[in-house]
Amino acid sequence: MRTRPDLIEHLPRLRRYARALTGDVNRADDLVQDTLERALAKLDLWQPGSDLRAWLFTLMHNLFVNQIRIKRPQETVMEDALDEPVSGGQMEALAARDIHAALARLPEEQREVLLLVGLEQFGYAEAAQVLGVPTGTVMSRLSRARERMRQMLAGEPAVKLKLVI
Repeated sequence: MRTRPDLIEHLPRLRRYARALTGDVNRADDLVQDTLERALAKLDLWQPGSDLRAWLFTLMHNLFVNQIRIKRPQETVMEDALDEPVSGGQMEALAARDIHAALARLPEEQREVLLLVGLEQFGYAEAAQVLGVPTGTVMSRLSRARERMRQMLAGEPAVKLKLVI
């Protein structure tokens, strides 16, 4: 008899990653629900002893990519980041808002890698497995994402223009 894994313990991380991916609380909740539905439907494909968290994140990533392919997203706006109160910790709130806005402007591939490695603390190999890409691709996307975030947060243009005289 096969035991059922405890999916509930992974909900907070799944919700956090979904919210960071979608930039919208309602879409994130829908993505988590779809992920859990798929996980329960395909539970026989999960190998006991393997990393359940990585398997769930892989399911979520694939669902998210499928949703993107079906419907191209409008401009991603992180509504809650703009609605944060600015009292007491004004500088921290402004910094968080800027980070959320910069994260939303990253290309999808770079944002996914940055969130998996930086936020969810996946290793390069685990992130590569979740995204279905080689480890080197994860490393290069992460490097580009970090550099682009640095530029956006420093106020530098993402593309340096050449001065023509």
